[in-house]
Amino acid sequence: MKRRRETVLEVIRAQGGVTAFRDLMLAFGVTKAEREHFKGFMDKLVSEGHLVRLKGNRYALSEGENLVTGRLWSHPDGYGFVTPKEGGEDVYIPARALTGTMHGDLVEVRVEAVKRSGKKEGRIVRTLERAQTRIVGRFEALKGFGVVVPDEARISQQISIPQKAWGRAKSGQVVIAEITAYPTDRRKAEGQIVEVLGWPDDPEVEVRTIIAKHGLPFEFHPDVLAEARAVPQQIGEADRAGRTDLRDLVTVTIDGETARDFDDAVAVRKEKGGNIRLWVSIADVSHYVKPDSPLDREAYLRGTSVYFPDRCIPMLPEELSNGICSLNPRVERLTQTAEMLFTRNGTMMEASFYPSVIRSDARLTYTIVRKILADGDTEAIQAHQELIPHLEVMKDLAERLTAKRRARGSIDFDLPEPQIILDIQGEMVGIIRAERNLAHRIIEEFMLAANEAVASHIEAKGIPSLYRVHEPPDPAKLYDFKEFIFNFGFHFRMDGDAVEPAELQRLLDETAGTPEERLINQVLLRCMKQARYSHENLGHFGLAARCYTHFTSPIRRYPDLVVHRVLKELLAGKLTEKRAEQLEKSLPVTAEQTSRRERVAMEAEREIVALKKAQFMRDKLGEQFDGYITGVTSFGLFVELADLFVEGMVHVSTMRDDFYRYEEKQHALIGERLKETYRLGDKVRVTVAAVSVEKKQVEFVLAGLHERRGGALDTAGTEEYPRVPVTGKRPKAPVERRQEEGKVPRKGGARGKGPRGRRR
Repeated sequence: MKRRRETVLEVIRAQGGVTAFRDLMLAFGVTKAEREHFKGFMDKLVSEGHLVRLKGNRYALSEGENLVTGRLWSHPDGYGFVTPKEGGEDVYIPARALTGTMHGDLVEVRVEAVKRSGKKEGRIVRTLERAQTRIVGRFEALKGFGVVVPDEARISQQISIPQKAWGRAKSGQVVIAEITAYPTDRRKAEGQIVEVLGWPDDPEVEVRTIIAKHGLPFEFHPDVLAEARAVPQQIGEADRAGRTDLRDLVTVTIDGETARDFDDAVAVRKEKGGNIRLWVSIADVSHYVKPDSPLDREAYLRGTSVYFPDRCIPMLPEELSNGICSLNPRVERLTQTAEMLFTRNGTMMEASFYPSVIRSDARLTYTIVRKILADGDTEAIQAHQELIPHLEVMKDLAERLTAKRRARGSIDFDLPEPQIILDIQGEMVGIIRAERNLAHRIIEEFMLAANEAVASHIEAKGIPSLYRVHEPPDPAKLYDFKEFIFNFGFHFRMDGDAVEPAELQRLLDETAGTPEERLINQVLLRCMKQARYSHENLGHFGLAARCYTHFTSPIRRYPDLVVHRVLKELLAGKLTEKRAEQLEKSLPVTAEQTSRRERVAMEAEREIVALKKAQFMRDKLGEQFDGYITGVTSFGLFVELADLFVEGMVHVSTMRDDFYRYEEKQHALIGERLKETYRLGDKVRVTVAAVSVEKKQVEFVLAGLHERRGGALDTAGTEEYPRVPVTGKRPKAPVERRQEEGKVPRKGGARGKGPRGRRR
């Protein structure tokens, strides 16, 4: 069999790597009677990865640099992208080449074209791993069979359901369908209904739909719960053995008002010469969650806790996350401590790490700390009199660390973030700008310092570990960005194809307070790559850090738990050569899994927020609001309302009677006749035209005012913006636009939740 395979491959290789099936039949003397058997043999070579099948019944060798393996990210308009596993630029996949695949699949792609811009285009030749096993969507009963229309817009294929597989589902209900046959060139996907979630207008069903759609484990397995419930909820004498006793050190936790789990506590002391010593003590989750235990396997599968406005889907059961691992005030807790000493200019002089036991003196909130340190609130000061000196030192140290970080070039984007306000019934009553006060900055700086110190210590020892990496922007995007801001009189220096983070932060500082500030922040953010986990230390561009990891949140992030285990083994002298080899093999898989689960969590969190926003806007039809253009496409504008942080779309067909030309590099739509220009970051006034809670979309029409760059206002009567009927469905971009560009905006960027709530 092997010799026969090699003979076929040699023949194809001799023909330049691509051969038609009929030519292979002639080469091997295959008769018509033997045709199907030979076809089966060729298909087996394809499934084994030796060959790829091309159009026109041709076969090509699976050799060469033009094959890429990665995850498929489909777009609602039908096309997709494959993100290579080994890193590098995404490969654009036109809609015609997506047959037989589904969003999220691990696929092998043949790169067939590279455009002048450097963008790659290819076609999928093989599906290596299916991402979708269950589909959430609306069930529609038809004559003799039914279909499930996926709720996920990126899954364009409907799932055919035989009548015998309907179960108790009723037409119009939201269901979960298990896939029994995946789509091919000749047939649709088939499935069976395994769960009925309910009617789509039920608010709880809407939330459960998002949870199920993203595959978020909603309940813990009985084995996991049993293990969690068996964990003692008090510290015993044996638990304290071998730990540094920090119970007499004045230690506090600082979190949001609604926080229920506290996995980090801090303490400070001012020393001679103006130096400040900082203790960051993190819940020792690794003491309770042992490798390959039910708790560990469940935490690995979840990867991270997921936070919705009205609930949390935790990585660990409540007995740990809100119980023995939570650093509650005035009770003993086991921790891992990073002890650091900083000079007057914020330079870290020394760092040590050790297992410890602490007793938090107080559970403070960001609001209380702000009232004490920034507002001078008499009541708050009197209530926490004994902590005031410690908080003052924390403020001093945080300011030093901020100055030091900014001096080295760490990038801080100044873009507002929304906070959803719910009433006691869980109904959304408003959206406000999330506050980031002095207290937030204190904790963020301390967590950044601890994460960086741990990463540097492990790397210096040459021990395999997980790192939080953020790679530099692609040169092509940087050149486009440089050309774009030149039109506004701004610039930044590049060294060849690279740029220093400090240079980009200098640009952001220069634009602060100008009309272009919001625009340049947004465009630069879109140039950034998404931070991820890696077994290789690739540095963190956004933080201008040579070495960085996640250590400070093991209750809610699995990578932090992994880093805790590595650090503990290192400190205990148990990291043998054999153990290091095991880590070398397992960490790349763990990095990929946790990065993927983080992306899933982010998408679910965004979608639930979009749902809440759509529900909030459904009674505001016809009302007018000020907003900013946050996205520009050939088919319209995306606008975020200034006070409500709700994003919706203005379709180009509803705009002033003109033909609008899309200028990608300018991020603008420009009217051919009247030269009306709408650019990313512009302020506009819009009217709410339609709301689709089911699609989680809001549609606007332009209402009257367009604030020009530089502050000049141009008025236009609202009657010139006709209120045409809209459906709530985002219109598709023209085919030629999709083929020419082969791109959609990347999700995420350098920013997101960091050490405490913001992803860095």
